[in-house]
Amino acid sequence: MSLIQEKVDQAIEILKEQDIDLWLTFVRETSGVRDPVLDFLIGGNDLTWHSAIIFTKKGEKIFIVGNLEKDAIARMNVYSEIIGYDKSIKEILRETILRLDPEQIAVNTSRNNVHADGLTHSMYEELWETLAGTLYADRIVGAEPVINALRGRKTQAELALIQKAVEITDEIYKKTFAFIKVGMTEIEIANYMHGLMKEYGVSYAWSAENNPAVNAGPDKAIGHTGPTDIRIEPGQVIHFDFGVKYQGYCSDIQRVAYVLREGETEAPPEVQRGFITIRTAIEQSRGAMKAGVTGNSIDVISREVVTDSGYPEYMYALGHQLGRVAHDGGALLGPQWEKYGDSPKQKLEVGQVFTIEPGLAVPNYGYIGLEEDVVLTDRGALYIGDPQREIVLIKG
Repeated sequence: MSLIQEKVDQAIEILKEQDIDLWLTFVRETSGVRDPVLDFLIGGNDLTWHSAIIFTKKGEKIFIVGNLEKDAIARMNVYSEIIGYDKSIKEILRETILRLDPEQIAVNTSRNNVHADGLTHSMYEELWETLAGTLYADRIVGAEPVINALRGRKTQAELALIQKAVEITDEIYKKTFAFIKVGMTEIEIANYMHGLMKEYGVSYAWSAENNPAVNAGPDKAIGHTGPTDIRIEPGQVIHFDFGVKYQGYCSDIQRVAYVLREGETEAPPEVQRGFITIRTAIEQSRGAMKAGVTGNSIDVISREVVTDSGYPEYMYALGHQLGRVAHDGGALLGPQWEKYGDSPKQKLEVGQVFTIEPGLAVPNYGYIGLEEDVVLTDRGALYIGDPQREIVLIKG
């Protein structure tokens, strides 16, 4: 069974579970504006004309598509009913919905999850016009809960791809730490990592300009920013944020190294204390993760470890979901800040993959941020790959 077939079957089960009669994905010219959910429904294919993908809790899998693309959809062996058209989709779509007679029509709109918000405003207007004068125009609801579950609940095939992405990321990190020498620039290190990505046949989990982030010493601005001409010097903490994409699925991992000064055999006490604080924050929050708890309740645990240790509060969420993209939407391990909407209030589910990434600055040395990838199981959150348990030491 293909990954698309797995996810489509999963979508039907989600509709049954959530008691939603019909889920509609309504798109056009997807090479211009592509609904994120299409990765799960048609893979890397594009659609040219207005197209409607319909699933029902009864198990129907219906695809209304332009006749020139009808054969391509049929070859996927996923959809039980494929309806072609030449001039206009409206009458066929209207007739199909009337025939199915749904109590709800879930469409891809969301205020909380950008990956569940693929229906454009104009396509929403066209749908409304198509259903005008029927009972169904007033039965449109948001499909955010459906898409959150579909993206979040990873199948075994998806988990295997994420596992491989993490393994490759770990290997690149190990080779990079062996490569680093005093006097190199952040850019030189990043270019070396880019070269390794080509060798491993992986692409970028986010934009190449900022991937990896390489942050050497205390004067580098931390955030979604790329490497610079800052040079590696003894006494610096070097912080990395790096992720790859393997066959459509991502890793997202942060690591920390320290460049030894002459005569040093370990990192200074201040650096070690910061590292232990972050490791403690990760372990305590990971240990509390289980199905049914909210993301905010996990964020609070880690945030308090950091602030109770005397460090400033980090001004971002503890962790996000990981999958087709690095920031995969849905439930968030985060504070209840306005910018995060309702995502921190959502409950964790088995099968979701999260990052855990608290951080703090050590004055005069640099930033300590670790990011581990975990999968939520019925036994709690388990690491994907080996976490960083000790500071990597680089000889000066």
